[in-house]
Amino acid sequence: MSTVTSKDGTTIGFSQVGDGPPVVLVDAACCFRGSGPMPAVAEALTGYTAFTYDRRGRGESTDRPPYAVEREVEDLAAVVEAAGGSAFVYGFSSGAVLALHAAAAGVPITALALLEPPLSFEEPSGPDVRDEINALVAAGRRGDAMIHFQVACGVPEEFTAGMRQSPGWPALEALAHTTVYDLTITATPPDLASVGVPTLVLDSSSSDERLRGWADGVAERLPNVRRRTLGGEWHGIAPNVLAPVLAEHFSHARP
Repeated sequence: MSTVTSKDGTTIGFSQVGDGPPVVLVDAACCFRGSGPMPAVAEALTGYTAFTYDRRGRGESTDRPPYAVEREVEDLAAVVEAAGGSAFVYGFSSGAVLALHAAAAGVPITALALLEPPLSFEEPSGPDVRDEINALVAAGRRGDAMIHFQVACGVPEEFTAGMRQSPGWPALEALAHTTVYDLTITATPPDLASVGVPTLVLDSSSSDERLRGWADGVAERLPNVRRRTLGGEWHGIAPNVLAPVLAEHFSHARP
């Protein structure tokens, strides 16, 4: 593991594998290098140096309150700098939205690939889930907070059933407070019209209409975009299917 220091002093742990132009992989909610799809994607991404990192508050990265999306943009910028000063970026779910925020803020991203960015362009209604999760975490009910996040995000019951009994539950429960970070990232769409780099927006053929509709909405608002659907599971695509598509996209966008 290597580390880099973000602008506010937060330590960000990262790893790299492979050889070639740099690609930074940005995790979704509830994921970090020790639990999530990105290490397998990095291994499958031949012809590139793939950088995976723990977003703040997760894994081997530290944290500094108060939270702001700008701080996570600075974290990603620090990893891009460590990768050589510019990089391709692949983001998954809320990590895809974070990548869009970074590109809109001027982080030197050469090209983007995004899997099912959960951006809704409708006015929010109902109670703020972030307040509810913060209240549960403050009350010491981190497990309830994590389940509440999963249900609020529309995760199918077959994925949440038995989650508390899984071997990875303690690590997942420890990330409960960071789900508020992801909800904050997706609450306000970045300026998509300003993201001019070549961008590939992906979804899975087995995802629900809401996730696929969000991907469509993002693609419709980007000026330099390709849109594809790949065979996969609900809100996920196997690394051996995903990696060649990422490599092909980035190969056409090399400086």
